Order: sequence, then C-alpha cells, then structure tokens
Amino acid sequence: MLNIAVIGLGWWGRIVVDLLAGSDKLRVVRVADVAPQGEAFAARRGLAFSNAFEAVLRDPRVEGVVLCTPHSQHTGQIVAAARAGKHVFCEKPLSMTRADVLRAIAAVEEAGVALAVGHEKRFEPPIQEVMRLLRAGVLGTPLQVEANFSQDKFLSLAADNWRLSPQEAPAGPMTATGIHLLDLAVGVFGEAETVHASVRQLGSQLTNGDTLAALVTFRRGGHALLTAILATPFAGRFAVYGSQGWAEVRDRTHPEAPEGWTLTTCLRGERPVAVDVPPAPAVLRNLEAFADAATGVAPYPVPREQMIANVSALEAIFRSAASGAIEPVQH
Repeated sequence: MLNIAVIGLGWWGRIVVDLLAGSDKLRVVRVADVAPQGEAFAARRGLAFSNAFEAVLRDPRVEGVVLCTPHSQHTGQIVAAARAGKHVFCEKPLSMTRADVLRAIAAVEEAGVALAVGHEKRFEPPIQEVMRLLRAGVLGTPLQVEANFSQDKFLSLAADNWRLSPQEAPAGPMTATGIHLLDLAVGVFGEAETVHASVRQLGSQLTNGDTLAALVTFRRGGHALLTAILATPFAGRFAVYGSQGWAEVRDRTHPEAPEGWTLTTCLRGERPVAVDVPPAPAVLRNLEAFADAATGVAPYPVPREQMIANVSALEAIFRSAASGAIEPVQH
C-alpha cells in the first residue's frame, strides 16, 4: 500500500478520495484544501485535514501526493513534493508551459520519485486496444486522428470558479477535456509540429469560450482534428485512420461514471465490426499504475517524453487561440 494525501477537495478531488476507498494499492491518509469546508468532508471520512500543502509534505506518513489543484499551481507543487521525497500524481494538465513541465520533470528525476498524470483515457480498455492495433501494424501507417470530448458539467459552476478563469483555462475547453485528446494524439504520433486553434463563446455564459476546434500536425507526419465543447451534453469519440484500416471508440458516458464503450474497427477489404466493451475503472487503474511505479512494481506506462510533448503542444494551442495564427510547437 502507498500512503497518499489528496490535495484539493473540489469536484474531482472528492471523487478521487472516495474512489480510492476501495483500492488495495493506495491508502488516503490525509487531505488538504484551502477552503474550510474541506475539513467537514475530511471529518466525515475520518481523514486528517490540513489547509496548507507544506504541512502535508512534512508528514512522514505521506509517501505520495495526488494533486487535484488549479492548473497554474501544478509545477510549483510537483517541485516541492519531489524535493520532499514524495511521489506525485498530478491531474491534467501537468503544467501550462514547456518551460514549467521541464522544470517539474527535472525535479522529479533529481529526487528519484515517481510521476504520473491524470490522463485516464489511456487506461480505458478500448483505447488500449486501438493502441495495440497501431503498435502491431494492423491499421498500417497512422494518418489522422479525429476526436471529440464534450460535456456540459461546467454550466452550473459559479462565474468566478477557477476552472473558467483566463489564467487557468486560456483556451476555454482545452484544459477541461481537449487536453485528454491531445494526449492520445501524442500517444499515436509523438511530438507535435504546429497547431491552429479557435475558441468561441457560442452557446453559454462561459465568457472564456465554450467551443474549441484545433488542428495539430506532427513532426513525423499525421494530423489530429480535435474538438471540445462545454455547452452541449456529453459526447466522447476517438478515431484513428490508418493506411490499412481505421478504429473508433465511442464513450457511452462521462469517465466520471463509465458505462462502457463501443469499439468499431474496419480493415481494408472487410466490413466494419462493432463490439460493446463493458465499463472499467480507468481512473482507478491510472492511480494504481502510479502506485505500482512508486513501489517499484512496474514503470508508469506513459513516457515522460510524451508528457513533455503534450504540454509543449498545449502551450502552442494557447498561443494559437489568442493569435488566430498557426503556431509552431517548441522543442
């Protein structure tokens, strides 16, 4: 068992705490939040509470931290945790700039601690099957990714919620849902080369934008067409088109409470084949993969160079959404 502290008790942090109650690999021993109401949540679950991150890092019982905090705080918290010898699981995005993610990963590597990121879609069984088909060459050369991850959960948030602020979400839906799709595209193609993104406020009160479209090109070839909307009911789709066939995954429900997926594949000369994939706890599997990495059972399956590539492309999307121009991705 890895003893951890969950930092940040907003919507997602509370889900993580309750989810880990059933894990045989991680044990929540402490929680922290700057908001005083977090103390009542902790008391109901019999957990030690702190309103300061520094107090958590001084606790010898805490072996790792799960960061469910505002995006702009991630880099500093990763560096501080690493220097304190704590393993780190950080919700997405890992950082907001390439310079910051390089600083975070340097601190982790210097300290010799594990680092994981909250991209649970990589742990969904149908996504893993698509990646297996790509690695095996069944789909041929990957040509293009098309993906959408939309939801309307943020419509009920207060206007001053950090998830809607220009500082924490410079490209509207990108840091909420689009970042997951960008991560999968990096998993298919590797480092991005250019991005062209557009964000609009079209169907809600979300002044920072509710509709995103992005075209990403990659250094070794291929494109990704990514869309994310915060003003429509849930929709999730990830498709890869290759020179020998294509594969598409459609989500039935939000990953918060998965109800399964439909995986459709089509190879040249054959008819499409659709199969239903039962629900699986992808969020928990990601967290437990973090525990395995921290305890030396197995390496964390997302390479750090892909973590860097994802944030590098994310920063370019921020610039493109602001400038309206095609922006290069720094390397």
